[in-house]
Amino acid sequence: MHATDSHTADPSAIPEYTIQRLAPAMRKHAVVIPVINEGQRIRSLLQRMTDMNLSAIADIVIVDGGSTDGSLDESFLRANSVAALLTKVGPGRLSAQLRCAYSFCLEEDQYTGIITIDGNDKDDPAPIPEFISALESGVDFVQASRFIPGGIAENTPLSRYVAIRGIHAPLLSFASGFRWTDTTQGFRAYSRRLLEHPGIQPFRAVFSGYELLAYLSYRAPRLGLKCIELPTSRLYPPDEVPTKISSFRGNLGVLAVLFKSVLGRYNPAR
Repeated sequence: MHATDSHTADPSAIPEYTIQRLAPAMRKHAVVIPVINEGQRIRSLLQRMTDMNLSAIADIVIVDGGSTDGSLDESFLRANSVAALLTKVGPGRLSAQLRCAYSFCLEEDQYTGIITIDGNDKDDPAPIPEFISALESGVDFVQASRFIPGGIAENTPLSRYVAIRGIHAPLLSFASGFRWTDTTQGFRAYSRRLLEHPGIQPFRAVFSGYELLAYLSYRAPRLGLKCIELPTSRLYPPDEVPTKISSFRGNLGVLAVLFKSVLGRYNPAR
């Protein structure tokens, strides 16, 4: 048996979502995994995390955007030490999912930091202990990077590589004052201090799609929060590109979000 309840915080701040508790909160950090119809990819990622015994150092929280593929079977989640399954039923996409999960985690007073890793199994979860160590040493924002020494980028689509290395990362680096190399990466870690910082305010309805990722990369360094990059591996399968961003309109949307971020359009009102 499990308990399922509904969380309906201020709709202007947090989309409505349900909570399926599978285990009590145990650790000081949480790993948040956003998913929607990831099929075997999320199962592979969870199995890899189980093999590494990552649940011994962090609680695993999945936030689902409305999967219909049956990949989040309760027995499988329990067998892989998932602590909670959140299901967003309110509006929005990735950033809305993250607002649900981050709000849920912050309500657990014991969590001092949150790691996020995409549920599409492109990222090797092995560096998660290093992310946690960085948070515990006082870092506020850890960004995974496949483009720094020790990082591995395999089968990255050429258009994606050019956009990140030629436009996205340089512009965010210039605007934020911190040299970023892999700014579209969803594999990150944030301190509680960052998420609760009055100059950031991530729990706003404007963050619906991919806005939150670019915004935090821009805003955190400008507020003097401590940011670092750590090397990671991001491996695209050779025969497909597992992403929710469509090739043309989606990439245009990402660029529009980038320009709004660096122009301060998402900054909280003073």
